Amino acid sequence: MPSARSTVSLHAAPFRLLLALALVAVSAHAQPAPSNSSAPATPATLTAPVAPPITGAALAGLTGADAVMLGLMEKFAVPGAQLAVARHGRLVLARGYGFADLDTRAPVTPTARFRLASLSKLLTAVAVLKLVEDGKLTLDAPAFALLPEFAPPPGTTADPRLAAITVRQLLQHTAGWDRAASGDPMFKPRDIAAATQTPAPASAAAILRYMMGRPLDFDPGAKYAYSNFGYNVLGRLVEKISGQPYADFVQARVLAPAGAGGFALGRSLWPDRAADEVRYYDEPGARRFPAVFPGVREPVAAPDGGFHLEAMDAHGAWIANAIDYVRLVCALDGSRPPALLAAASIAELTARPAPPVAVGAAAYYGFGINIRPVRGAGLGANWWHGGSLPGTITYQVRLANGWTWAAFFNTRPQESNALTGELDRAMNAALAAATPPAEGDLFPRFAASAVRQ
Repeated sequence: MPSARSTVSLHAAPFRLLLALALVAVSAHAQPAPSNSSAPATPATLTAPVAPPITGAALAGLTGADAVMLGLMEKFAVPGAQLAVARHGRLVLARGYGFADLDTRAPVTPTARFRLASLSKLLTAVAVLKLVEDGKLTLDAPAFALLPEFAPPPGTTADPRLAAITVRQLLQHTAGWDRAASGDPMFKPRDIAAATQTPAPASAAAILRYMMGRPLDFDPGAKYAYSNFGYNVLGRLVEKISGQPYADFVQARVLAPAGAGGFALGRSLWPDRAADEVRYYDEPGARRFPAVFPGVREPVAAPDGGFHLEAMDAHGAWIANAIDYVRLVCALDGSRPPALLAAASIAELTARPAPPVAVGAAAYYGFGINIRPVRGAGLGANWWHGGSLPGTITYQVRLANGWTWAAFFNTRPQESNALTGELDRAMNAALAAATPPAEGDLFPRFAASAVRQ
């Protein structure tokens, strides 16, 4: 089976079921809690091999998927992980692996929630398309003309090219910001709060105002450059056009129709997190940082106050379990009716950007998702996306042949690109080698929850 990212056929080596693999959590993964946390000050470190617990259920013939996850956890020293797999809209595997919390050694369950990081972008893209379907927004509308309440800070001037940026360009990362050239403002909340004379850490709205006074890195539409900030702008557009808070609109118009009630916006600090959320562990040897929250005086591990997750709502702040994420994608592509979007919206979501972007490329960025046409565009394409924050790696794949899966990890190893690359290749190979279950569906066993905060 081709991987989502590659068209090269994979010849998978035989998989061994690694149910007895030892997971050793190195001491560098154990980080003190923030100074205002009610969590234990010194999380436990596993100093002897411990067989990672496996929870959940799977239909027959999918042991290769377990082997992939356990093998990657051992290789990259991952404390806990989660995997959900669907086939033509039926949930066929829902697993938790390893530990949600090394202090308590609580296992990861299939319904535990993880930070989604950039897998959040798909929710924002679908929300925008819902507004388009409602006739309240057009994709080629000038985005900043719809946000007149946002003005550059005193003493700065707006780049005139801002007026040319369209909603479509924000969705496709072609609007004009390049974090490789000028940095990512979403990770500068203290500096931006000082520059805008607003409370620290800077809110999503304060970051937008600050960026109104900064020059673009390239002309809108000239090239692709991944931009978290562009999705921040989209979040503010969703609020403005819908007349609702961003999260409320997404819950009502995207998640509730998909039956995915377990999503919520995450929180930065440990005491504020959801009761069923995993603990996040930094990479070995990672240094501590000054917290972005003025009330936290001691240096913190990056996942525990080193960035302002609340300001990242529209591009990286959602939490969910892998089952609900797969449920969302199956509603989006219509494999689990009713379809979440109209066919015209799916065509837009998966469309190739306008030239000169991605001309002749085998794969490209659509709206909140990467696209590789294999049987044509739209539903005939592979869709995938990765997410990454300190303490978090997430990865989601939807293949044109009917497989859909999502895998979440509660650490981000230094070799995170190697982890996701191996995951993509090995999981797709394992599913290609599997005999697809002819019947059975685990979705009813893990019934959609009411909205949880």
